[in-house]
Parts: sequence; structure tokens; C-alpha cells
Amino acid sequence: MKITRALLSRAAIAPPHLWFVISAIFHYLGPSFAVLLFQHVGVLGVAWFRIVSAALILTIWTKPWKTFRSVNREVAIALWLLGACLALMNSAFYLAIDRLPLSLVAAIEFVGTIAIALFGLRSIHNYIALLLSVAGVFILTDVLWSSDALGLTYAIVNGLLFMTYVILGHRIARQGAGEGVNRLGAAMAAAFIFVMPIGFSEAVAALPHPTLILAGVGVGVCSSIIPYICDQLAMSRLPRNTFALMLSLLPATATIVGAIVLAQIPMLKDLVGISFVMAGVAIHKPAS
Repeated sequence: MKITRALLSRAAIAPPHLWFVISAIFHYLGPSFAVLLFQHVGVLGVAWFRIVSAALILTIWTKPWKTFRSVNREVAIALWLLGACLALMNSAFYLAIDRLPLSLVAAIEFVGTIAIALFGLRSIHNYIALLLSVAGVFILTDVLWSSDALGLTYAIVNGLLFMTYVILGHRIARQGAGEGVNRLGAAMAAAFIFVMPIGFSEAVAALPHPTLILAGVGVGVCSSIIPYICDQLAMSRLPRNTFALMLSLLPATATIVGAIVLAQIPMLKDLVGISFVMAGVAIHKPAS
């Protein structure tokens, strides 16, 4: 525990924007693993592996039962709510990207964060920053509405839950990154309970296959452990509306990851969109 606290203390010294960028990169590396598993495990089975593997690893690290014993009733309720949010959000996200283009799901996901970014904006710089970021996101995603009503429903539910994650995640980060990570571990333990009846029936098909289990653990590490811990390191030092605005970087990082990992070279339109987003984040000033 002393080693863990020392590592978190040192990590907290680094600029919060660095942790956000790391989180943003892994936000899309994780789904690239997940999509490959869909045909072998099933969509909800992949969501089950993501939550369960992350919860087990964080349980060893953070000992969530100690956190639940030490917090008051209000915080405990927030942790259970965050756990339910994580379980449902991840399930809705995978159900959405199984039916819709990732770019469309990402665009809908960003819409909810706009409302958070608007809250607390008090200067013309920040309104211009938000407009530039939104314009950049829509240029990047090239939003085309699908005729798949069920897929759109999943995407909208995911967007609402993602907005809830930002609000609750920022709330548990108030006591600093170290305590925030401990509370994240407790929330993931709660998510483990909520996800059990959702995806276990699909996930059980992978249990006889060690390779699929390892791939599922990889999804949990890349999609939940690394980005959520980095989010806590960033949230503990960034105002909530600033963090919400920076989420507009996600489509930009998706384009960069696609070019490096999948050899999907961005077109001029994509570079223009990235430039808009970068400009918006650059001129934004945190609310005082």
C-alpha cells in the first residue's frame, strides 16, 4: 500500500492533461480488442469480461471492502451508482458499436458532455473554445444518422450514462487521486455485481479457451483500468467543465490511433477536424 501511495503521489505531480491524453488513447485501443472478440464471445460477454477482469485486478490493488467501511452513507450511494453506471454504460456502448459506426456512437457520446462543458463557462474564450471543439468533432465524425433505431437507442443510452460517469467520477476524485483510485476500485466491485446477470451467459462460452480469456482481460486492462485510473488523476486536478470539453479530443485520438494501429491514414477533412478540436482545447480557460 505504501508503494501504491508513493506511485500515485508521483503520478499526481505530472500535468493532468498528460493523464487525460493517455486515457483518450486507451479509450479506443480497448474497443479495437473488443470488436475482435464479438464473434467469439458475444457483445454482452465482452462487456462482462471487461468489467469482471478490471474489478478483480482493482480489488487486489485497492481492497474495496475497506473503502466501503470508511466512507459515509452519501459517498457509498455514489459508489454504488457509479458501479451501476459503469456496468450499464459499457454494455450499451458495445451493443451500440456492434450495430453502428464507431464514429456515430462517439459523436452521440460527445453530445452529453457538451452540456457539462457549458456549465461553468464564464468567458467568451470558453464559448469560442466549445464551438471550435464541437465543429471539429462533427468534421471528424462525419455524422450520418443510421436507420437502425435500436442501435441509436443504445448509443443515446450510452451517451447519457457517459455523462453520468463524468459527473460521478469527478465527485469521487474530490479527495485527491489516491483516494479517487480507491473509490474507483469500490465502484468497479459494485459494477461486478451489476454486470453478472447481464453478460455471464455469453461469457461462459469463452471459459474453456485460455486465449479468449486473456483477450478479455486485455480488454478490461485497456478499456477500464488504464483509462479510468488516468481519468481519476486528471479529474482530481481539472474542473469538471474543463474535463468535459477535453473529451472532444476523443475523436482526434481515435483518428491518430487508427492511423498508427490500423493504417487508416486520415484525409484532409480529418486533419482539419483535429485542428479545430486542438484549437478549442488550447484557447479554453478553466472557470475560476
